[in-house]
Amino acid sequence: MSAHSMDPAIDEAAAPAQAYSARTLVRAVRWRSGLSAQQFARVYHIDPDRLDALEHGDARPDAALTAYLRVIDHAPDVVR
Repeated sequence: MSAHSMDPAIDEAAAPAQAYSARTLVRAVRWRSGLSAQQFARVYHIDPDRLDALEHGDARPDAALTAYLRVIDHAPDVVR
């Protein structure tokens, strides 16, 4: 089974309707930022290759990056 077809939730304890997959979380946060992948990586100091792998489901964010993405999503000016 490929990484694309199996994208487990980041928070397995979350209710199914509220559980985000790693790929969905990364894509949604970047999309809501209005930035291209290159801009997002530069502004938030995330390795562009890692961001690409995360968005394509080839990697999963660790707990620190997951928390950082949630901060970016809710208070982007705090971490710019």
